[in-house]
Amino acid sequence: MRHLSFALVLALACLSACANRPDADVLKTVNAKVEGGKVVSVYVVSTRQQNGSDKTEFSNNRAHSPNYARFDISIPPTHEDSKIEWPGDKPDPEKDFVVTRQVMMQKDVFNADQAAVMRSGEQIGVFVHGYNYSYQEALFRAAQMAADANLNATPLVFAWPSQANLAGYVADKESAIYSRDALVQTLIDLARHNTGKPVVVFGHSMGGWLVMEAVRQLRLQGRNDVISHLQIILAAPDIDNDVFRKQLEIVGRLSPPLTVLVSKDDRALKASSVIGGDVQRVGALDVEEPGIQEAATKAGIQFIDISKLGASDPLNHDRYAAFASLIPQLEANRRQDGGADLGRAGAFVFDTLGATVSSPFRLASKVISPQ
Repeated sequence: MRHLSFALVLALACLSACANRPDADVLKTVNAKVEGGKVVSVYVVSTRQQNGSDKTEFSNNRAHSPNYARFDISIPPTHEDSKIEWPGDKPDPEKDFVVTRQVMMQKDVFNADQAAVMRSGEQIGVFVHGYNYSYQEALFRAAQMAADANLNATPLVFAWPSQANLAGYVADKESAIYSRDALVQTLIDLARHNTGKPVVVFGHSMGGWLVMEAVRQLRLQGRNDVISHLQIILAAPDIDNDVFRKQLEIVGRLSPPLTVLVSKDDRALKASSVIGGDVQRVGALDVEEPGIQEAATKAGIQFIDISKLGASDPLNHDRYAAFASLIPQLEANRRQDGGADLGRAGAFVFDTLGATVSSPFRLASKVISPQ
């Protein structure tokens, strides 16, 4: 069994090595205004160190203190949901994502911008990326999700210094720990300026672990005033099941409930489980396992299985990107039926056809007795 597990890790390494990944050149500013396209403003808080030669680029080294920036990213009119149309050597704004403006910011100016966004009625969505992510990948993914969700919201990327390398798992975990205090302070600053709508904090993979650690730290500090302004969503969280239970002992129940997007066929989390001593990851949980429904309801957690969504990566680890485009329909359905399941603790399966969430047992009964 251990030989098979090691073979899986090697196979995933090969898949990662074969994939073409964008370099920092995609962040170069392009003078473009495209009819029929849209521009997404992405704010950034980063614990990555700035490159000496270009202050708008960031390395995978750790900064002594966070850096702040804003990027305006143009989305082409031909954009397809869940995809990132990466620019090549000759960026074409008609077909590619391109950066049209970028500016480094001082912390006070950055916070003033966030306050203005919230006063205008817009919601802030914080995206905390996962392991094996580059700076540019995090920015463009946040822009893609914001464009596809089509909500009145502004994305903020918390970019921690991932090695952006499959072999950098241990280094990434250390960098996530290094960045925890900066994420906590970012959430405190956002809550201070919040005027109504909760700040959505979306953590993917190892970023989900970092989000839970930050919320745990806030609870230990007695900052319930901050936590009350947050809505936490974890996508494919790379968290050891036992560690998750201990985190929940401190974090407690959240309102709205903590939402966890899971896929039982997530190969990246399988590899993570192997590295971590064959302990299951929360993001690969099977919502149909006996006792999951009761445990989720008792803990005040909403588990949603999104395995039916298409994945653009061979590891089935990025289904959350496709989930964003279905949010408008999901919200419309929630308003129409009163949100019978959405927003309630428990274990659910996402129905891609109707863009609804339902109990796996209710879906099973429909299959058995469709009338």
